[in-house]
Amino acid sequence: MQRREFSLSAASMAAAATWGAAVLPTAAQAQAKAFKDGTDYLTLDKPAPTEVAAGQVEVVEFFWYSCPHCNSFEPQLDAWVKKAPKDVVLRRVPVSFRPDFEPQQRLYYVLEGMGKVDELHKKVFYAIHVEKQALNTAALVAAWAEKQGLDKAKFTEMYNSFSVSTKARKATQLQDLYKVDGVPALGVGGRYYTSGSLAQTMERALLVTDYLIGQARGKAR
Repeated sequence: MQRREFSLSAASMAAAATWGAAVLPTAAQAQAKAFKDGTDYLTLDKPAPTEVAAGQVEVVEFFWYSCPHCNSFEPQLDAWVKKAPKDVVLRRVPVSFRPDFEPQQRLYYVLEGMGKVDELHKKVFYAIHVEKQALNTAALVAAWAEKQGLDKAKFTEMYNSFSVSTKARKATQLQDLYKVDGVPALGVGGRYYTSGSLAQTMERALLVTDYLIGQARGKAR
């Protein structure tokens, strides 16, 4: 979903179409020869900070829980991560294009801080896109968390903590450094950026990401 589309109502967003047809994985080698800077991906003017050790390549997924395209992309990303090389580290970064995105941005970082991302990340998508819960205010987010068995007082304390505030601020700074104009989108090695708009589909964006991981390894040498 492109940034300009985020002014749409929640109802119209939920009805938005998913990304285009899948590109066959067997085409990966042929596709790599056609990947072009400025067309299929962008090289950052200034490298963005990463949070990985030397010898590792960071892949950042920029997402928004209420985005239907991010919801559709989640199973594809999971499948890709399971097959990713051992030196590749996925980092999820919730975006905040507007102030009303912040409750979900903070929700992710509270789940991360409580060690509940693996258990509840997909359930957030389900609550929004299947159960049609808004989860767009601090009160709604806290109430949902309590229903998942989390201590509401501890959740609220962490939600309002300096640590989560700092992570949310850094996430927004990172999205700006990558010049994210829509989600889902992918950053590679602090140097490259691709998305469904650039690569034509998110399936193809993952092929571009595989190619960019190789490029990032080369830059690290």
